[in-house]
Amino acid sequence: MLDVDDLHAYYGKSHILRGVTFRVGEGEIVSLLGRNGAGRSTVVKTIMGQVPPVGSVRFRGARIDGLEPYQIARKGLGYVPEDRDIFPALTVRENLLLGMKSFRPSGRWSFDDVFRLFPVLRERVDAPGGVLSGGEQQLLTICRTLMGDPDLVMIDEPTEGLAPRLVEQVRRLLEQIAARGVAILLIEQKLTIALAISHRLYVMGQGRIVFEGSARELRDNHAVRREWLEV
Repeated sequence: MLDVDDLHAYYGKSHILRGVTFRVGEGEIVSLLGRNGAGRSTVVKTIMGQVPPVGSVRFRGARIDGLEPYQIARKGLGYVPEDRDIFPALTVRENLLLGMKSFRPSGRWSFDDVFRLFPVLRERVDAPGGVLSGGEQQLLTICRTLMGDPDLVMIDEPTEGLAPRLVEQVRRLLEQIAARGVAILLIEQKLTIALAISHRLYVMGQGRIVFEGSARELRDNHAVRREWLEV
């Protein structure tokens, strides 16, 4: 579904991504792991067209590198940024409406789905997004992306700063997203979550992929975890 080949990216003269190659298949949950500064967030920003790419990015066989972010989104890629990026002056309902690409109720996700998963959003449906807690804003951001009915969603650090109760809710949501046939590229610091839900995992270090394998293979590879993941 998503094929990234020899991807490079730069911030000014700084060479951040150095030949990143990986893939995400139909319906897969694939995690991209690594320490802060490894280049994980830059990968998804580059795929989404927010950072100029050098290399090849294909989605469903068609090149998308060089397209504008809105064009990439319309092809079926969703992106949940690390900084949440909601519209604080708009209500919860209005934020969700902005995620929709069409007002026809034909997608995999509806208001009822979102409110059933997260009753707190139903309770605050007419409240401005800016008054929600950090955890509630994170849930709103994920659900806003789902309202666009993506075929693949890239989620950057969804559990960062969340209380344990909300972390568990996010984990269950990720599993439900995949159960509806949506592929996930997950950037996550909490290794336990990534190991529990991922079909495959990649580890990044210094702008490169340094490991690819299953959850079991990563659990058994103490050298990789020690050198590239553990503090």
